[in-house]
Parts: sequence; structure tokens; C-alpha cells
Amino acid sequence: MPNFQLRDEICTKRIDSLVIGRSPVASILSNNLRSTSPTWFMIEIHQFNDKVKLGFASAFIDINLGKLSGLDDASFDNASARVFFFLGTFRNSHLLDEINTIGNTDTNSNDTLNMETSEGSIPTGEFKYSREDMGSPEKNQSKGGFFAAMTSGLSLFSSAMHRSVNGFLGYEGVEVINPEGGKEDAEEEAQRGRWKEEERDSYWKMMQKYIGSDVTSMVTLPVLIFEPMTMLQKMAELMEYSHLLDQADECEDPYMRLVYASSWAISVYYALQRTWKPFNPILGETYELVNHGGITFISEQVSHHPPMSAGHAENEHFKYDLTSKLKTKFLGNSLDIYPMGRTRVTLKRDGVLLDLVPPPTKVNNLIFGRTWVDSPGEMVMTNLTTGEKVVLYFQPCGWFGANRYEVDGYVYNAQEEPKILMTGKWNESMSYQPCDLEGEPLAGTELKEVWHLAETPENDKFQYTCFAHKLNSFDTAPKKLLASDSRLRPDRWALEKGELSKAGAEKSSLEERQRAEKRNREAKGDQFTPKWFDITDEIAQTPWGDLEVYHYNGKYTDHRSGIASSDAIDLKDVQSVEFNPWQYGNLDEE
Repeated sequence: MPNFQLRDEICTKRIDSLVIGRSPVASILSNNLRSTSPTWFMIEIHQFNDKVKLGFASAFIDINLGKLSGLDDASFDNASARVFFFLGTFRNSHLLDEINTIGNTDTNSNDTLNMETSEGSIPTGEFKYSREDMGSPEKNQSKGGFFAAMTSGLSLFSSAMHRSVNGFLGYEGVEVINPEGGKEDAEEEAQRGRWKEEERDSYWKMMQKYIGSDVTSMVTLPVLIFEPMTMLQKMAELMEYSHLLDQADECEDPYMRLVYASSWAISVYYALQRTWKPFNPILGETYELVNHGGITFISEQVSHHPPMSAGHAENEHFKYDLTSKLKTKFLGNSLDIYPMGRTRVTLKRDGVLLDLVPPPTKVNNLIFGRTWVDSPGEMVMTNLTTGEKVVLYFQPCGWFGANRYEVDGYVYNAQEEPKILMTGKWNESMSYQPCDLEGEPLAGTELKEVWHLAETPENDKFQYTCFAHKLNSFDTAPKKLLASDSRLRPDRWALEKGELSKAGAEKSSLEERQRAEKRNREAKGDQFTPKWFDITDEIAQTPWGDLEVYHYNGKYTDHRSGIASSDAIDLKDVQSVEFNPWQYGNLDEE
């Protein structure tokens, strides 16, 4: 097992020139690097449109560059970069032998990557290229060229390093990650978290068979890991900072319009870092929201297998439409979540249509260790009407928390030239500044804040924001409420009051009733039809697969004005009304 030592010292550098060759041999040159003699013990390279990210372990260089193409030579001068070096020393040279990455198309040759400073060269070891592992140059070019190939090869080394950290735990497939990094070893971290030891070991044995699977609706989970909220309510959390969409609609500058709109999209990520699981909605379940920003919001569970929800919100400035479907991959002690949805926003003043593609999310330490959430990757919002777009990169959390929560990127014109740079942290604030065609801030301008997190409750059991508490409150419900509303779920209601045993029993009862409804529907040859959304013939392409699109049919708007039917209740009687999303009546009588 590799044995290495890290020290907590981190220093910041500046890169003046980056040269990437066809071989590829990379040299990073600088006139002002201080002599620190760091050991470069890991490289990661990613390409996200115009942003190239090189990493040393989980410390990063972020370089704002032009586009790279395939395996062609590329040279970039005066590249602005931040470099964080771990000052460490290898104590076992075999660690370098586990690095497998790209050198050139000659599988028998080796290349070296060297860090040069004013004090001389810092050797970094040899990096071998294997055509079998990396694929042909043609394949790599189609998948993002040199940078995609380099990333793929280095995943092998990354895996080796994780094994060296976590292999002694004695649980095959377990990866425990401490986001603060290095202060406790993996075994210590594994003993932390919300699970008791016997429960933890039991669930690990149960879940091992699902490793590599999509577990979106495959596994029944205990209520102790749930929060008193459903997925339909979480869809409404995006409305907390809806005033940013109002500002986008009122804005005449097409680039600032995207600054406001993308900041709105980022604002929900503070809430999405909660580590409690929301309840899966029952088929036909709904959620309504009013009394906030002049918005009328309705969401509905439109499919059970696969689980899909649809949502619509509207005020005088915008319309928001969402078809939501999640795809997951269970990795043992973590879960990758891919948002296979379609999000569209229409700004009413000019009829501008915006499309949002969010990054994937990773939930770490599900069973062993303290659970935490990260969303590394790219968020893209495109003005489908005029062609402008904003591309924001969510930095992955590195060792010792390096770059955690950080977001940066650019607003581009239709010719893909940068116009405004954006930077911030998704759990705190976002700011913007006009930039030149090289992505550098314009002289005479300053960074201005566009969004800031509202004050949050201290020591909240479920890490709720003030707005999240309002979503469970009847203060944000209409005067008359559909009996299918999530607020009325008996399991959610019991959990909110701290009655775990009752919540678990009610959850099981609802799930059994849903299964009975399905059997009855199949026996009768019936189809489930949503009330407020219609399925369309449109198939949306997402980065993670094709998606059937549901469209708001407008019936809820009409229904709201005179909702005195049997499926509606008076607010004053709400606590005595039975939750009723069901397609059929009493199944025992049928």
C-alpha cells in the first residue's frame, strides 16, 4: 500500500504561461513562483467548454482559456491561474507506478510532465500511456480530446489512492470521504454519522447487492433518514428567491438578464445540500404554494414507475415549467444523482425562453461517516430565443475543503464570446463583473453582488431554511387546498412532530395502498391520468438520457377560482381531513 505524508501548508501561485504539446508534454512556466519544492503527486485534468482545470491531488489550477481541439498543440500565454500545492513527500516510490495516464500515441514511449520555477525544475515522475486503457486518439477526440483522455486515465490512480485510504476498513466497496480532509483518518470518519453501528452494518449488507444500480425506486428506506417534506415540496424551494426572475424580466440588458436568472438557479443549492431524504410522492399527490412573490405554484406526481413529477409556477413576470425525473447510481457509500429533467423559464415582457441544465449531485458517506453533498460539474442556462448563454462551473470539494462550494463562469453572447464573469459560492452569494473577450475584468469596473443567502435558523434539526419551514406551513397554502396536498400526508405530518414510529407505520400504509391501487388499475385495464399536466409527444434530450415531457394544461388556474368540489377542503378543517391522492375510492368495496 502506498505510504505518503501530507502537511497542512498551502500556498498560492500564479501561472504566466501554459504550453500543451501534441506529445503531450506540458510545462508550466513562471517568473514569480516562490521556491517551495512541493512534490506533485497527482494530476487531474478536466475540460468544461472554455475552462480547463488541472489539479494536484484535490488542489486546483483554474485557467480561463479559449477552446482546445482534440490532440492539437495549444499554447496559452498570460493565463490567469490559482495553484494550491500540498507540501508532501512520497515515502514509497511505488505510488507513482500506479499512475496510468496519457503520454502520446506511441504506447512504447514515456513522457514526463515538469513544473518549472525560477528556482529550477521540480520533477513529477513519469506518466505512461496505455492505448488499451485510454482508447484511440480518435475515440478520445470525440469524447473531449486530450483532456477527456487524461481524465479517464487518471481515474485509475484516483481509485488507487482511495483504496490506500479506505482499504483497511474491512468493507469491500466502501469509500469514506471527510470533506475537511486529513484531520481524521477514514476509520475514524466511518464511525461517525447518523447510523448506530448495528444499523449501519445491517444496511451495508443489505445495500451491497445494489452497487452500480439505479436505486431511485428500488429500495425501501427507514423513516429515520427522512425529512418531513416530499419531493414535490423540494421542487417549490426554487421559488424562494423568485425575485431574481422578476429582475431578469425587467432587465433590458440580455447579459444581465442571464446573470439574474442563473443566480436564481444557483440559489436553491444551499437547500439541496441537506442530507435528509424527502418522501417520494404518491402517484397523484400534489403540492400548492401561494402567498410568496405573487406566485401560484402547483406540482403533481405524474408517474410512479419511473418516478416523475411536473411543476408549474407563474406570476406577472415569469412562467416556470419543470418535468422532473432522477437517475441515480449507487456506489456503495455514495450516490450519484443525475437530474434528467427539463427546466424552462419564460420571461413574460419579451417572451424570452430560458433553458436550464444543472450539474449532477453526489451524496457522500451514505452509510459510513457523516453524510455530505457536492455538485461538481457544469450548469448551463441558454436563452433559446436569442442564443446567449451562461456556463457556470461548480468546483468539486478537494482535500482540506479546497474550493468547496465555489462557482465561477461566464455569460456569453450568441457568438460564444465572454461578456460578464460570475463568481461566488453556492451556499453564500454570487457576484458579477463585466469582462473583455479574454475573460479578464474590464478596467474601471468592480465585482457586484447579485444574490446573497438569507438568514437561516441556527441548529435546525433538518437544516431547514426559513422558507423550507414555510413550505410545510399552511400560511403558504391557498384558502382551499386539494386533499392530495403533501402537507396532509400522515407520515410527513408525524415525522414533523417527531413521532418516528407512527411516521414509519403511516409510510408503510401509504405504500401498500399505492400498490393496491396499481393492482386494481391493471385489473381494470385503466390508465392513470394526471389532473394538471398532460404528457406530450415531445422527447427532450438530456446529458443523461431521453425524457418524456409533461406540459401544464392550464386547468389548475381555472380550477382555483372555484374549488368547492369534494376534493377540496377548507383551511380551518385541514388537520382533520384525510390525505387523498387516490384514483379509486374504498378498494375493499370494489
